[in-house]
Amino acid sequence: MAIGKIIGFAFGLIGFICLPYFLPEAGYLLRFGILFWYITVGAVVGVFGVFTYHPVLKLPLPWWFRACILGAWMNFVLVLFIYKDMQTMMTSIFGENGIITSPFWFVLEGALIGLIIGFFATRFGGEGRQTVFSKNSPHC
Repeated sequence: MAIGKIIGFAFGLIGFICLPYFLPEAGYLLRFGILFWYITVGAVVGVFGVFTYHPVLKLPLPWWFRACILGAWMNFVLVLFIYKDMQTMMTSIFGENGIITSPFWFVLEGALIGLIIGFFATRFGGEGRQTVFSKNSPHC
């Protein structure tokens, strides 16, 4: 989870710094919200690294599927919370017309960020029962 938080912090910091360029009227409340949001996305993707099997569907959950779904879901919820601000930002970037002005493109962005976070969290932290700290833990 710590690795996911660090990667999420990096993406959140990019959003914190770049947001005024895309949305000039973005205040510090929105900027800090984006920063903390991506730290939370990293934590959620990292903590779900221990779930490698879906008990109801009886299917394995590879890291890339888990991470993409969680990142997309978290950004879908973010779009529902701040739809108007994201719509304004997409319009200011891409203009008035076109399908790309929809704020729901952030769901795809969340899937990509979740994939990146999941890759590093799995690569350096492990997955399932074989996580970094469980290997050395006396309780395993």
